[in-house]
Amino acid sequence: MTTSEHHHITILGSTGSIGCSTLDVVAQLGGRERFVVEALTGNGNIGLLCEQARAAGARLAVTADEGRYLELKSALAGTGIAVAAGPSGLQEAAARAADWVMAAIVGTAGLAPTLTAARRGADIALANKECLVSAGALFVRTVAEGGGRLIPVDSEHSAIFQALEDDQRHALERIVLTASGGPFRTWSREAMAGVTAEIARAHPNWSMGLKISIGSASMFNKALEMIEAKHLFDVAPEQIEVIVHPQSIVHSMVGYTDGSVLAQLGAPDMRTAIGYALTYPARPALDVERLDFAKLARLDFEAPDEVRFPALRLARTALTRGGLQGAAMNAAEEVAFEAFVAGRIGFLDMADIAETVMERMIDWPAAEDMDAVFAGDAAARRFAAEAIGTRAAA
Repeated sequence: MTTSEHHHITILGSTGSIGCSTLDVVAQLGGRERFVVEALTGNGNIGLLCEQARAAGARLAVTADEGRYLELKSALAGTGIAVAAGPSGLQEAAARAADWVMAAIVGTAGLAPTLTAARRGADIALANKECLVSAGALFVRTVAEGGGRLIPVDSEHSAIFQALEDDQRHALERIVLTASGGPFRTWSREAMAGVTAEIARAHPNWSMGLKISIGSASMFNKALEMIEAKHLFDVAPEQIEVIVHPQSIVHSMVGYTDGSVLAQLGAPDMRTAIGYALTYPARPALDVERLDFAKLARLDFEAPDEVRFPALRLARTALTRGGLQGAAMNAAEEVAFEAFVAGRIGFLDMADIAETVMERMIDWPAAEDMDAVFAGDAAARRFAAEAIGTRAAA
């Protein structure tokens, strides 16, 4: 892409932290002079969605909340910006002629619209974990059949994507996902049992939304990233490692058969990975913090504790079993997260709920189409709700 071309883009999930950072990168790289924003989608933050749509000159603004349609329509009256709402609105956004789509809707709600964009051949900048965790093989196949590119945006997978040399795939030995360890890295399991949602949301390095912050604290995010990595980079489960790196400077590493390890480093700022995905294979000039190695002084690494953070063990189980285990784990965790935030279960109960659901769905085969994915997801949510109800009643 040259600066004289207009790049047509859509951001699914523009009001979340990734979406906001994406719009910041777009503005840094030329804004309307360089980019045509086909569509922006959000959920309940109508004020921010409208502000973004006006500033970016979006052609379509969508709220996932059907009940907020009239509010959005009224707020954008007279701007010339089209408005839609609900699942059909998300599909309309994904179907528009953007050649690059940021997939940043959190949860399985992002799966259907992202697949729609993939089918028509858009390049998918993937920040939604659930697309690969719940429907990995199906999603990768859909992207390939559509003819677009799949470019990871998570800082860890972006790091691997950058360090993994295409002409050396045969020499790939392992990929190493780094994890900050979250706010409870040094806490005992007993202390973690009393954690509240407000405590769990405070990440030491990254600024993220509630769902991602708590997922980091429980290391469920890292567990899901392990499953993503298998599908993104076509590696065996035993080639995927996790290492705790509290400074979040080394974003992930790739090890080769000659003993070499290539790492991607940077300040903990998602705009670097977003910018790379937006302009790939070029590297854009971004106004982000530069590393000062003299000030860093040290980089620490330690093995993760799968007793205190059982989500990592569950991910390995899901990778080994295959089938719909990833979808079961993800859906159960989403339901358990909501129960935890509502105060119905404890912090450590989330992993127990996920494991219970995975055991109930151990024989479910891998999904061949979207209907099977959603059926498995619905079943896992139902089983999780039952397990939470039983636990709450005890």
